[in-house]
Formats: sequence, C-alpha cells, structure tokens
Amino acid sequence: MGGQHLDEGQDMLTANRLRVAYGQSEVLHGLDMSVAGGEIVAVVGRNGMGKTTLMKSLIGILPLKEGTIEVDGTDVSVLKTYRRVAAGMAYVPQGRMIFGSMTVEENIDTGLTVTGESEIPERIFELFPVLQEMRHRRGGNLSGGQQQQLAIARALAANPKVLLLDEPTEGIQPSVIKEIARVLRQIRDEQGLTIVVSEQLLSFVLSVADRILVIENGTFVYEDVRAQVNEATIARYLAV
Repeated sequence: MGGQHLDEGQDMLTANRLRVAYGQSEVLHGLDMSVAGGEIVAVVGRNGMGKTTLMKSLIGILPLKEGTIEVDGTDVSVLKTYRRVAAGMAYVPQGRMIFGSMTVEENIDTGLTVTGESEIPERIFELFPVLQEMRHRRGGNLSGGQQQQLAIARALAANPKVLLLDEPTEGIQPSVIKEIARVLRQIRDEQGLTIVVSEQLLSFVLSVADRILVIENGTFVYEDVRAQVNEATIARYLAV
C-alpha cells in the first residue's frame, strides 16, 4: 500500500462546482468538496436532498452538467466509471448490489480485476472474519448485514485510494452497523484510505466521521469537524 497514498492532510478527492441535473431539473447546485488523504467525511441529509446523486456523479454513473472531480491530482471528470475505478475510486452503492448467485469468494474476486492480483489478499478476510467463514456460500444466502460487508470487501479488493459508500447502514441490524464502523476506522488507520460516506443515521456518522457535511436541496448547508459538531443542529436537518 506504501507509496500509493498522499501524506495526510493533502487532498485525495476534490470536487469543484458540481452541477448535476436530471433533464431540466438541477439536483446539485455547484457543490465544492475536498477530502484529505486518510480522512473520513460523512455527507448527511434526508432522502431526496442529493446524497445519492452526489455519490453517483463522483463515480461517473451520472454525468456532470458542470464542474470537475480530481482523485489524487488526476482529473477524472469525463472518465467512464471503470476508468475512475482504475484511477483509485471504489463505490458501494445503496442496496449493496452484490452478485447473489456467486459465492462470497467469487464476489470479492470481481474487485481484483483492477489490481491484476489473482488471490484475495488475506487482509480482506482479516477485516471481515464472517466472510472467511462463509467464503463458499452464495451471496444471495447472506443476511443484509453480511451482504453489506461483502460489498465493502469487494470494493476494498480493488485497493482503492478513495472509498465511496452510499447509505451503508440502510436496513442493517445495529450489531453489524457497529462492526462496519469499526472496519472503516481500521482501514483508514492502517491503510490511510480516504472514505466518503453518505448517511442518515446520526449515531453511525458520529462514530466514524472526522468531518460532517450536511446536504439540503443539493447544497451544503452545514459543515464541521467531528469534535465540534453540534448534534442538535444536524438532528434538526435530518428531522422530517
């Protein structure tokens, strides 16, 4: 993992003036965002405020109407999704999207195509012992929480610089949510991975994020570092 990551403090992911529209309807209104190497940033907001649109535009599923995205100094704004993955981005979509008919091992293998490795690195199974036990089980037979861990493991197999997670706690039992929070902090600490997570569950956000951005109607309306965050303020933004 050594030389791949920037010194902490330098920006690993920057997005400038992001505008994204569905047809005539603009959803993101000129967002600016920068995430340092080894930083975990949470984008928090209610449903329909632009979290998933932001994630999909960062990974290239949705085209930008305007703006630029850089990963580790490389402009990826016009690259197709698979090229962004090759440039160091990994994405775990909302709803997990694992391959149900493939085994756990085969699912993780699909993440290796970027790296050229043929063996799943042992560190992946060290992070997710439950997947080690179930490596020959079909993905579709796992619980929701196990599928989420599998989706994250598959993303990590690509050895990314930036990991994007869209609503990872959705529909998952509290014990697994705690486990996912622990793993995210661990990979950040051990590998200097940069992580952006979109989320509605405030307890999860407060347990993983170094910095929190609140998105409302396609604009960032509040930002603070974890130590200084006003929980009541964020809770108000999340209240329906």
